[in-house]
Amino acid sequence: MPLTQPTTLEASQTLGDKTRIAALNATILYVLAYLTADFLSRLLMVLTAAQLHIPSAWHLGRVQFRIADADWWRNAVVAVYSAGPLACLLLAVGAGLWCWRRARQRRGLLKQYLVWLVLHGFNLFFGALIADTFTRSGFWFVPAWLFLAGNGVTVALAVLFGLVFVVLGYFTTPLFLQSHDSRTLMRYPQRRRLLLATLLTPWLAGSLLLAAFRYPELTINEELRFVTLLLALGPIALASANELFEFTVPVPQKTRVAWGLVVVLAVVLVVARLALGGPGILFG
Repeated sequence: MPLTQPTTLEASQTLGDKTRIAALNATILYVLAYLTADFLSRLLMVLTAAQLHIPSAWHLGRVQFRIADADWWRNAVVAVYSAGPLACLLLAVGAGLWCWRRARQRRGLLKQYLVWLVLHGFNLFFGALIADTFTRSGFWFVPAWLFLAGNGVTVALAVLFGLVFVVLGYFTTPLFLQSHDSRTLMRYPQRRRLLLATLLTPWLAGSLLLAAFRYPELTINEELRFVTLLLALGPIALASANELFEFTVPVPQKTRVAWGLVVVLAVVLVVARLALGGPGILFG
């Protein structure tokens, strides 16, 4: 056998290395995209409240409004609690259009980041209503105060949102498949490995990292939102497993650890813990 031809063990190790690197990069992008969407959601919430002269405190795991429940009025509830989810919906649509029209044809990790922005943005709108309906808080207040028709209407709306989210997940599959540069992992025989490394692992590892980041202020609402994301990831996994598409960009980026993104993520997590810990950031 020529010395330049890799052995079966060497080829397996190379594939394993690529899989682990792809999983690490995808997890970093998952967390960064989540923090981006979550930051936008909370920022719009506190800014809307400030416009209505409602004081608030932005903590590590929640936004606390410093007024009594009796002082809220209908328009304020709808405006404040819908601002964040609506911003995330627009973010998801914008990221999807950017990815489809521009990023998917270029090498690099930007397209994966945009796909996760799409998924997190949709989840913080559709998934948020589902999760918050269980706890009767957060985004649930919007339909509850908007329709004033009892909890049955909000539950029905949450079910409808869940069905829409499943459909959106299915239609996100082409973006997901076109967001990878690795020719090796994009080959159809490696499809299960691709899904494990760039879909399941980021969701599991990324959600655990985010939970640790929020500790001890992780809320049940946020835990449920990690779960509702599966409404979109499930259809993506099923559709991808049966899709023969295995192409990537003409000159793909080499599979390597995105150390720059590792540093960015570490800095973001440390700064956020320092800024939002303790009394948090006060508005109004």
